[in-house]
Amino acid sequence: MVLTPKERVQAAEEAVVQLKTALDGVGVLFPSLGVDQVSAAGTYGLPLVDLGRCNLDTALRLAAVLHERAHA
Repeated sequence: MVLTPKERVQAAEEAVVQLKTALDGVGVLFPSLGVDQVSAAGTYGLPLVDLGRCNLDTALRLAAVLHERAHA
């Protein structure tokens, strides 16, 4: 299935919302999480989600959540 440019951006934005919600639920915040605009403007493949940068505390919180989930 080929998505229109508008559908591509909407799909990426929805993925970002879902990821932000899930991360918020475990106390992890990526301040610059968003849609990669360059890939969203393209026509090949799906747009990328840019996780951006995070501080040391956020990185450690994410590592702890992932470690806990992997061993649950």
